[in-house]
Amino acid sequence: MEHSRTTGTLRFTPVTGDNRTLVEGLSVSPDQSGFIEPVRECLREADGLALWRPAAIYRGDALVGFAMYGFFPDPSPGELWLDRLLIDWRHQGKGYGGQAVRALLEQLRREYGQDKVFLSVYETNTAAIRLYRKIGFRFNGGHDTKGEAIMEYVYDKERRRGYDCSADD
Repeated sequence: MEHSRTTGTLRFTPVTGDNRTLVEGLSVSPDQSGFIEPVRECLREADGLALWRPAAIYRGDALVGFAMYGFFPDPSPGELWLDRLLIDWRHQGKGYGGQAVRALLEQLRREYGQDKVFLSVYETNTAAIRLYRKIGFRFNGGHDTKGEAIMEYVYDKERRRGYDCSADD
């Protein structure tokens, strides 16, 4: 992710020394805190493994969220993961979660050219599951090392032709 990318009303920018402290200050509401690690922990993980791509999510000049994704080549043919996504508690309820997932799916397709994107979610996180299903993710029956259920998104011809990634959810 060399340059900021804008899709709809959201812009994705790499996390760097210039914005890292602000990004580390993002958080979800207390009732969501068990569903995702604190951003600081996510960034430490990314510092230790260059395959991760942490991104700040902006609407205009306002920092509204964080995402982290990466392509892992082993085992072959590799897997593309949208591993972390959060919209700061002060910006929730505005449709940014759906916009961010759709925009990231488009960006990941362009950046990596893969046919599938994986993510994992706690089965008690019903709001996230509802959003992911609406976008087109489906459970594949697997679980990650933390016990989260794995969902996958398979790009199809219709999705490759494009869709409105700015629609609110």
